[in-house]
Amino acid sequence: MGIPFRALIGLLLCTTLAACTSAPRTGDAPPVLLVSIDGFRADYLDRGVTPNLSRIANEGVRADGMRPSYPVLTFPNHYTLVTGLRPDRHGVVHNTMRDPELGPFKSSDEAQAGDARWWNGAEPIWVTAEKRGVHSATMFWPGSQAAIHGVRPTHWRPYDASMANDARVDQVVEWLAQPAPRIRLATLYFELLDKTGHDHGPDSPEMQQSLAQIDASIGRLLDDLRANGLAGRVNLVIVSDHGMAQVPPGHVVAIEDMVDPRDAENISTGQNVGFAPKRGHGQAAERRLLGRHAHYECWRKSELPPRWKFGTHPRVPAIVCQMDEGWDAIARASVAQRPPHARGSHGYDPDAASMRALFIAQGPAFVPGARLPVFDNVDVYPLLARLLRIAPRDNDGSAEVFTPALR
Repeated sequence: MGIPFRALIGLLLCTTLAACTSAPRTGDAPPVLLVSIDGFRADYLDRGVTPNLSRIANEGVRADGMRPSYPVLTFPNHYTLVTGLRPDRHGVVHNTMRDPELGPFKSSDEAQAGDARWWNGAEPIWVTAEKRGVHSATMFWPGSQAAIHGVRPTHWRPYDASMANDARVDQVVEWLAQPAPRIRLATLYFELLDKTGHDHGPDSPEMQQSLAQIDASIGRLLDDLRANGLAGRVNLVIVSDHGMAQVPPGHVVAIEDMVDPRDAENISTGQNVGFAPKRGHGQAAERRLLGRHAHYECWRKSELPPRWKFGTHPRVPAIVCQMDEGWDAIARASVAQRPPHARGSHGYDPDAASMRALFIAQGPAFVPGARLPVFDNVDVYPLLARLLRIAPRDNDGSAEVFTPALR
């Protein structure tokens, strides 16, 4: 005997209401604050000069390290953290790159950094949030000053290196504390450690001083959150984009010694070095570049090691050379300007321990004292989506690695 029509309607209505009331609502999710300390190597936490960061790590969640995506550079990895896509998929393939239609890109060019066409290959978490009515605010995160897919964060600032770290902290907490619109996702960026690492190396006294400075800014952040009634109510996630390796004096190769400039145009320098063979000179360029050399190795883009998951995007140069850890490749004119002391670089193999990035977290969503093994940085994006209770876009990561660390 079938169910009476009125009973059936009532059953369906009750089921629907139950589903609606039991489902987590985005508006109920605690705010998320994503902090990037550019160039913070995972083991810096163990140097005894970061009491505030160490307390967050010990009382909250700490990973043994986070594996960057290839290439291990600032812009590609910052965009990976907020999209969950590897650089070969989201299209920000280097700090310096060339697009077949847009031409050249340099991360130091603020006009290019604000051009959405460079970023439209993916949708960062703040754009997804805004589309779902979740207000966001960004402080200098790479890509956030562009109207990606026509959408900007509710609050954002164009990059200004002269803005003091404490001022950045105060502004972000002010955004989080405002009653309307309520900010559910905020990002904060510090570049000090990366600059110090490049200039003086990761093992320098200057690095110890910069670590203490950054830790003081984190202390100010915690104080500001407490003063505004936000302590314990914000899911705080602190990451870095990469680590840093020591580069001894003299560990440099001149770009012009790698290949004759008449045979190939140099697209990018540093540690992940790209070349575009000139028309009619392809064979000459390949003969000179491809294969193993004293301090680097070169491949056609289609033949790069598969574990790097890199080489299909049109912006990747035809030939890619990877420097050995502790070596740089720059123009000969710049070699003479190198300081006589050690310095630091990143951009090396993502599996190198020196490249491991920071991941610590604390807040209502996290299990106090949890410790996680090394994981890939593509996993941060689905974690952010879960914390915000919004559906993630297609991505290369998985939030399952965080299951032991989530309440």
